[in-house]
Amino acid sequence: MMWRRLTVLSLLGVAYATITDPSVLDACPGYKATHVNVGGAKLTANLELAGTACNVFGPDINKLKLEVTYETKTRIHVKISDASSARYEVPESVLPRPKADPFTLPQSSAIQFNYTTSPFSFSIFRKKTEEVLFSTASHALIFEPQYLRLKTNLPSNANIYGLGEHTDTFRLPTHNYTRTLWSRDAYLVPNGTNLYGNHPIYFEHRTSGTHGVFLANSNGMDIKLDDTNLTTLEYNVIGGILDFYFLAGSETDPTEVARQYAEIVGTPAEVPYWSLGLHQCRFGYQNYIEVAEVITNYSAAAIPLETMWTDIDYMFKRRIFTIDPDYFPMSRMREIVDYLHSHDQRFVLMTDPAVAYLPGEGYPTFDRGTQADIWLKAANGSVSLGAVWPGVTVFPDWFHPKVQDYWNREFAIFYSPKRGLDIDGAWIDMNEPSSFCNYPCTDPFQQAKEQDLPPPRTSLPPDPHAPIFNQTQGQTQTTLSLNRKRVNHSGEDLQNPPYAIANAAGSGALSDRTAYVDAKHANGLMEYDTRAGTRVGKWLGDNNSEWEHYRKSIAGILGMAGIYQVPMVGADICGYAGNTTETLCARWAMLGAFYTFMRDHNSDTSISQEFYRWPTVAQAARNVLDIRYRLIDYVYTALHQQHIDGTPVLQPLWYQYPQDASTFPIDLQFFFGPSILVSPVTEENSTTVSPYFPKDIFYDFQTLAPFEGQGSSVTLENVNFTSIPVHIKGGVVLPLREKGAMTTTELRKTDFELVVAPGTDGQATGSLYFDDGVSITQKFSTTVLFSFKKSILSVTGQFGFTTQVNVARVKFLNVSKAPKNVKLNGRDLKKSSVEYDPIGKVLIASLGIPFRQGFDVDYS
Repeated sequence: MMWRRLTVLSLLGVAYATITDPSVLDACPGYKATHVNVGGAKLTANLELAGTACNVFGPDINKLKLEVTYETKTRIHVKISDASSARYEVPESVLPRPKADPFTLPQSSAIQFNYTTSPFSFSIFRKKTEEVLFSTASHALIFEPQYLRLKTNLPSNANIYGLGEHTDTFRLPTHNYTRTLWSRDAYLVPNGTNLYGNHPIYFEHRTSGTHGVFLANSNGMDIKLDDTNLTTLEYNVIGGILDFYFLAGSETDPTEVARQYAEIVGTPAEVPYWSLGLHQCRFGYQNYIEVAEVITNYSAAAIPLETMWTDIDYMFKRRIFTIDPDYFPMSRMREIVDYLHSHDQRFVLMTDPAVAYLPGEGYPTFDRGTQADIWLKAANGSVSLGAVWPGVTVFPDWFHPKVQDYWNREFAIFYSPKRGLDIDGAWIDMNEPSSFCNYPCTDPFQQAKEQDLPPPRTSLPPDPHAPIFNQTQGQTQTTLSLNRKRVNHSGEDLQNPPYAIANAAGSGALSDRTAYVDAKHANGLMEYDTRAGTRVGKWLGDNNSEWEHYRKSIAGILGMAGIYQVPMVGADICGYAGNTTETLCARWAMLGAFYTFMRDHNSDTSISQEFYRWPTVAQAARNVLDIRYRLIDYVYTALHQQHIDGTPVLQPLWYQYPQDASTFPIDLQFFFGPSILVSPVTEENSTTVSPYFPKDIFYDFQTLAPFEGQGSSVTLENVNFTSIPVHIKGGVVLPLREKGAMTTTELRKTDFELVVAPGTDGQATGSLYFDDGVSITQKFSTTVLFSFKKSILSVTGQFGFTTQVNVARVKFLNVSKAPKNVKLNGRDLKKSSVEYDPIGKVLIASLGIPFRQGFDVDYS
């Protein structure tokens, strides 16, 4: 059969991609619905080809199966699959599907499914307003072995967010724009291309409400947005099925759609309290002495360093689960770890998934994996090879039934607290999976040789007995399944599918710089299909030391935490590649303090950029870390809330002001937690910024003075290089530590102070979650609720985990005049315990009471 193919072009510097004429695709016959059956919350039907097959990128499949399920009052599941042949679906082991509420009925749902029989099309509309949210009308459904196409109409000037991972604007362009989803190692994270991860979820916001659309498909795809004629969004997918979840969201609260998405993909894991401190890393620390010096220098500069990281430099020939005995001897590295732990600091090491291919060379990690037969296999059944840091490598098959035991054992051996390195956290890198082997990679051994993998050391080994941490010479330590029908890809071209997505990796071939797409997993799945992952923390990849990447990082963290349910997120502060400058690094240190994951990290080819290297950066870091550490309990509470129900810890302005159209495109400001507005300076050498303030009341975080936003931008001048504009949104009670600390352990011993920032209605609320900060399963925890109205602050809660600190004081903001009386639990406070600042309108009530029970404070 001759297949009609559309033009495949190679743009300068861009991957091969298929350029499709929408009129050609819309002229395809589509399908007609037959044997429609409706029963309760479910609709099923057959979809039969409605005319002469179009065969654009392969033979049209004649018969499809449609399943529509009203799973909850806010979620509709629409699934279109091949009626006669099994096709790849994202496995339950990767994405456990949410259960449907058995009591859900279509008539009670906030959104409704409507369809036309011939040609088949469907729409999703909001029941209350009858507003159409998604409609495939006039756009033919195409379903072929390696090409699926579904297209929806959008409003003009549509506000679309998501479809990551990308470095484009937070609100996506709608003119001739393509979002390609296909995991790749993306050095310098170029905009307009596919990056490391894939999240086929978008939120659409209108002043009438916010809804979401999730396609549960891990195959490669191009998602196209265009407004040349009507504004449309089109899915072009190279495999699997069409497996959609439509989320009603809310007419008033945009964060509701985030919570509904979390019901599908799962809420994120809790993070340890210490992980919210400052992390320091570099690819390029030459030896153990350099690592020790960095730790010492942070302390000497009075910059709080919570966690020291070490990149692949510590490995022997860059092989995972090894240590270089000359440059990073085990005894000295254990000494560093012990020093960190004795100073309440932490240690994290890099562990890449790719394992050096070294048969017969006595590399235990490779030998044990070979014995367990857990490596990913090539199409011919041999071990699939790539080229990564240690040279020629193999990849663990994460679908193999023995792979978890293998991985756990390697961790237990190498990271043994008694004999190995006692790490506090693991850093997994290069897991796209990434390979440096250029397609077709017929000789990975030669390519590894040409690329000098692994490279030789460029410095002499250090003295193994050199003193560190102010020791004398010679002081060292001596202690050393898937039950399903098999997917049949026979007759399909997996390496070069007829529809070429715009993959930006190397030549654009799907297997370039990654594992071969025809590699087989132990359960029969092909790598072509399984570009899937599960819950992780995230940094935004190998960015550059430039202002554009500083700015783009804000949209990046908003996407991960605000949409994709990856709340522990940050960019490499000061930039990974290239050489930073003192002013860029100072500004970035301050912006990075409002990432949930705060890490300074850069490349081995860049200048050193630890915060203590420049006076301005050091002072900026000290200033902003004091703010961050005072806010840690507030953001720890917000992260806990996202773990509970998916409420985003980082939010764009429009999440809080959904009726204010001026906020819809803003991605240079954001909310850190629900109530802290961050407005960084974003231009080089500038000391001026013009943030937008919605019509609301705000308070300067430093002075606590009130400020009335008017729904306009306000120019803030004289923002020096060691400060960042931070404001409190009115209507919140903030639980702050009264001061920062050098470690989070010390911070947990520091008293609280409560800041009451009333909203325009004179009221405020807040909460605090507190536990031991490290246990995966908590035996005891404390949850406190704060409520303020009519000049009374009420503190209530369940105090299961003892804080062992006091509430030092309460600061009431926007108090128009000094009160005559201030009472704690109905009793007057001493006059010496009450202060009033008439300029800032701040009333301070000093309490000094144990924070282990509720209390009331009021003034009159």
